Amino acid sequence: MDRLHALLIEYWPHLIFAVSVVAGTGAAVHAAMTKQDVRAAIGWVGVALFSPLFGALFYFVAGINRIRKTRVSQQRDEAMVIDADQVETPPVDVAPISGPQFASLKVLGDRVSRFRLLGGNTVRPLAGGDEAYPAMLLAIRGARHAIAMQSYIFDNDVIGREMAQALIEAHARGVQVRVLIDAIGAKYSRPPIVRMLARGGVPVARFMTNPLGVMRMPYANLRSHRKVLVVDGRVGFTGGMNVRAAFVSAVAGQRVNADTHFRLEGPIVTQLMSVFAHDWNFTTHESLPARPWFDPHATAPAGSVPMRCVPSGPDRAIGSTHNMLLGALAVAQRRVRIQSPYFLPDQTLIGALATAARRGVQVDIVIPGKNNLRLVDYAMTAQLDQVIHTGCRVWRARGAFDHSKLMTVDDAWAYVGSSNLDPRSLRLNFELDTEIYDPELARWIGARIDGLIANARRETLENLLSAPFLKRLRNKVIWLATPYL
Repeated sequence: MDRLHALLIEYWPHLIFAVSVVAGTGAAVHAAMTKQDVRAAIGWVGVALFSPLFGALFYFVAGINRIRKTRVSQQRDEAMVIDADQVETPPVDVAPISGPQFASLKVLGDRVSRFRLLGGNTVRPLAGGDEAYPAMLLAIRGARHAIAMQSYIFDNDVIGREMAQALIEAHARGVQVRVLIDAIGAKYSRPPIVRMLARGGVPVARFMTNPLGVMRMPYANLRSHRKVLVVDGRVGFTGGMNVRAAFVSAVAGQRVNADTHFRLEGPIVTQLMSVFAHDWNFTTHESLPARPWFDPHATAPAGSVPMRCVPSGPDRAIGSTHNMLLGALAVAQRRVRIQSPYFLPDQTLIGALATAARRGVQVDIVIPGKNNLRLVDYAMTAQLDQVIHTGCRVWRARGAFDHSKLMTVDDAWAYVGSSNLDPRSLRLNFELDTEIYDPELARWIGARIDGLIANARRETLENLLSAPFLKRLRNKVIWLATPYL
């Protein structure tokens, strides 16, 4: 032991060097062999080689996708559609509804999404917390059998506590309740709302558990960004809204944030419930039975709108929303409207936007004038020139921060949900979006975006180039870290 101790004292620098070389080389080789995005591969290889020990550790924590190719992932993919596929609905022809060009987009969706396009639905847009939260609370307070709720952020503030109390009261009167909150999102307020829910007897869980636990650190970069509420298997809510007082004008006043959510009825609700049920099973290992969670009466048509859910995430569904966006831009003939709080498309999406604009399609992109994430705003600004010089129009909305994620094509098709147009949403987060073939809703979203454009400041190449050099350099440096923002 004394001799070994002496050797360690004498040769510890050599041992650390050897370990760092092996770790750095191993991480670099793994990144080069497994990453499909060349930018991500180059970035991780560089991190591993230039900082072998700490770079390898960082890659181990944040760079390895441990979900995509696991057996659990395959089982989740196969199981998610079982309950939703029990819905008996006839095939949908979208050409008479939205236009003949959308027939090919429907085929793309059939091959990209786990779910079928279902007709017979109704969809009602809800503008901000002033409309969304009362509608959600009304549904929760009227629940008779089951409530499933999932959110990225569920703050412990006046709105969050009101929502939590409604869930606790539903549980107390015998309603089956399950609440799933992302582990990172649960930390946005102190103490986390999960404590109040648990004290009230509500079964609540945190997606990916606590990523600060040592054994769970490898999953710290993977988050559930989905927003789902299903009541009695018949009424569903989804979109971009978390649960936060900042979206309620009576609380936030003039600084209220904007967002858009959607109330759904019809067969589509079974798809929302299926996504929740299998996220819940993945997190807690509890399987939710068909009754009371999947109401067979929900299969009855509630309207006439064809819709489908498009789940995406760092599993076998990676790239689903990315592919849907590319397909929508390819079939556009007249106008594309996009609103995103975090607009950092990759080169493939930038190319698709450019191609649409050069074909004569009017492409309008609305981003916040004031962003709640300063670093993301710097990175966004750094690459806006790549979009603008091809003919796309970029607008910075005035007023309060708008968290909406909306897209319409030719006033006939809409894509809404939780996904931002940035690398985190498109490759790292578990997201849930909905494609909707409904000219009436598309026109509503179009009017909302046009209203923002009417009062917005248009970004130009001249304006971007007129910024001081140091600011432009700062933006570019932050932009280099886009995959990690």
